[in-house]
Amino acid sequence: MRQFLDFEKSVAELENKIDELRHMSGPDGINIAEEIARLTEKSDKQLRAAYAKLTPGQKVQVARHAQRPHTAEYIGTLIQDFTPLAGDRLFGEDKAVIGGIGRFQDIPVVVIGTERGSELESRLEHNFGMARPEGYRKAQRLMKLAGRFGMPILTFIDTAGAWPGIDAEARGQAEAIARSIDTCLSAPVPVIATVIGEGGSGGAIALGAGDRVMMLEHAIYSVISPEACASILWRDPKLATSAAEALKLTAQDLLQLHLVDRIIPEPLGGAQRDPEVAIRAVGDAIAAELPDLMSLSGAMLVAQRREKFLAMGRDGLT
Repeated sequence: MRQFLDFEKSVAELENKIDELRHMSGPDGINIAEEIARLTEKSDKQLRAAYAKLTPGQKVQVARHAQRPHTAEYIGTLIQDFTPLAGDRLFGEDKAVIGGIGRFQDIPVVVIGTERGSELESRLEHNFGMARPEGYRKAQRLMKLAGRFGMPILTFIDTAGAWPGIDAEARGQAEAIARSIDTCLSAPVPVIATVIGEGGSGGAIALGAGDRVMMLEHAIYSVISPEACASILWRDPKLATSAAEALKLTAQDLLQLHLVDRIIPEPLGGAQRDPEVAIRAVGDAIAAELPDLMSLSGAMLVAQRREKFLAMGRDGLT
């Protein structure tokens, strides 16, 4: 069943009526096609109007929608002959980060991404996409593998942030994230990072220091969650909506600030309404960016990537 967000209530009522009418149609001779068409048109109009003026707080809701396609779905659709690789060769396997090798449009690539899971069981298995140090060290291992064999790196980001537990801190969470960012920056191959849902804090940028950083239209990317920001600044997590506006976490804000390189359009009503279309749009965006990057030498890629992120700091201070 489709899950509706708070600001979609009017659309939900119309779509429920449409479903009821469809169940009523049958061999009894009642023709309700015209009424269904009228309500469908009205629903689409309201949905278009709602999504044309989303607030940052509403964007947060869309980015976190449980029915948005996850990393595993992007890999399953876009990557052929995918072979998953597990473990960090230091401690163990962390299923919050998934990755491996495969082919993107016949190009051998290494794919890495945070995976939230779709139902309760898989969410628990993947720790809701919040990685521990071994997840980031696995990512480093795969990035180095890509550099060794000259394969571009594709990352998919969808996490509220790194796991904040004592066990993660004891195993060096901060060092693992910092080392992952450094490995991203120094990879001698193209790195394309795509924020497909929520890009939260260092847990996201650990996989996001790419030559091209792309975001889906209704994704978010921020140094801290709105709730945590509101708790720190105003001692009230209920002010998360105000924090979302202040954080400039939408794709549109970040493109204007030159912190991301491309916004990928989503289907009407968000990626959760038509995952196949959203996944195909991401594939098209990767295909558009990859050839130019593959034409550059490893040294040039590293130099340009380094300058790209240094410029963000310089521009932010001026």
